[in-house]
Amino acid sequence: MKTDIHPTYHPEATAVCACGTSYRLGSIKEKMEVEICANCHPFYTGKEKLIDTAGRVDKFKKRLLKAETSFKKKRVGKTRK
Repeated sequence: MKTDIHPTYHPEATAVCACGTSYRLGSIKEKMEVEICANCHPFYTGKEKLIDTAGRVDKFKKRLLKAETSFKKKRVGKTRK
């Protein structure tokens, strides 16, 4: 390893979340501030919400149903010779 080209490693660095939780970790920065962590992230807390903006799922299901019915109509109209 070359000398004087690598950043200083801090084995006891601190990461502080906006919710107030602090973590000890190793980093090249001595102190970090983060907006979200495992303590307050909805995925980890179990408070995750599925937001269906403007009924997009319903719109997709309607399009899929329409495509399936039109495909079936085309298949029924064709006969083998």
